[in-house]
Amino acid sequence: MAKDNKTNAMRKLDSLKIDYTEHYYTDSGAVAGTDTARALGEDPARVFKTLVTVGKSGNHYVFMVPVAEELNLKKAAAAAGEKSVAMIKAKELLPLTGYVHGGCSPIGMKKLFRTFIHMTAVDFDTIYFSGGKIGFQVEMPLSSLQKVIPVIPAELF
Repeated sequence: MAKDNKTNAMRKLDSLKIDYTEHYYTDSGAVAGTDTARALGEDPARVFKTLVTVGKSGNHYVFMVPVAEELNLKKAAAAAGEKSVAMIKAKELLPLTGYVHGGCSPIGMKKLFRTFIHMTAVDFDTIYFSGGKIGFQVEMPLSSLQKVIPVIPAELF
């Protein structure tokens, strides 16, 4: 893989010498996360989407849930210790994180936000999540992801 095909998330992993597997899918019509899982030939329960929210306090939080599931905002708020959380507007994603919708990775955001992952992630040897660009996925054990950013397993749906 040429270095210019690496995303910020992959460069961060490389700099920390964290092992991961890169997966790419081309314009296979993958729009929704379940389409991504299908394009990768993977169980949607192992492929996580990265969602960015804002709490009542004004603090931002990142939640990772399997692509076929919906984030339960009440459970997300409880996990974050907030009265409530709401999804940020799509136009706020790039300025806040440096990533576009559909290519948002929990690794390499402009700022480190408290990050939570649905507790089922612990059931898999490896999980998949966005590599930081549409069509790029990273596969690694949850324990490796936790070496890069503090990720807290929680009940999120």
